[in-house]
Amino acid sequence: MLPDFRHCKEEFEKYSLELTAELYEKLDIYAEFLCEYNEKVNLTAITDSEGILIKHFIDSIIPAAKIDIPENAKLIDVGTGAGFPSVPLKLYRPDIRVTLLDGLNKRIVFLNQLCEKLDIECECVHERAELLAKKPEYREKYDIATARAVAAMPVLCEYCMPFVKTGGIFMAMKGKNESAESASAAVKLLGGKIEQDISYTVNDESRKIFIIKKISQTSSKYPRNSGQIKSKPL
Repeated sequence: MLPDFRHCKEEFEKYSLELTAELYEKLDIYAEFLCEYNEKVNLTAITDSEGILIKHFIDSIIPAAKIDIPENAKLIDVGTGAGFPSVPLKLYRPDIRVTLLDGLNKRIVFLNQLCEKLDIECECVHERAELLAKKPEYREKYDIATARAVAAMPVLCEYCMPFVKTGGIFMAMKGKNESAESASAAVKLLGGKIEQDISYTVNDESRKIFIIKKISQTSSKYPRNSGQIKSKPL
């Protein structure tokens, strides 16, 4: 399914990433299963081998080269969809403890089967983010919350930051036109501060990673319900 190993290794090296034979094999299984499952459940519009390699796998793993991810970090991927970015990141950094969160059960069914095929342990949770973040066993329990979603930054912050413990980070993976400053009011209200704005290019496409540091606990009134989050962003 993926291009040959040598080509993939060269692409990884462009971004200071290492591709082993074992990682290549698992990513190939992932790509094949993704395309097969995509025929019955809409998971991705990107189904060509080069697109999957660059836009899904490499773009998901790039944070490992750009930021310091602590050993055995506990990470939650909010609105994970088909597992991006956290499943490729877990394959690259097996020490990371991953929770995959999505509001659609059909995606969670796919992810459970995917993790079994890849022989990795991830907690797959079917729930809405604003509801799960109210539960004590998930609230402020993570070193990292991440999202690679199209929602505006203030909205993403309210969904994700309640999961992050003090001292942890929210890692938002966004397009070139996004601005961390657009979420400055939300970040402050939710107990964070904007720490880094990392720009990079993947296959001539400009991308950004925003790192929001959690410096104090999030007020219990956040997150609000989904309607309020979307209609009245912080």
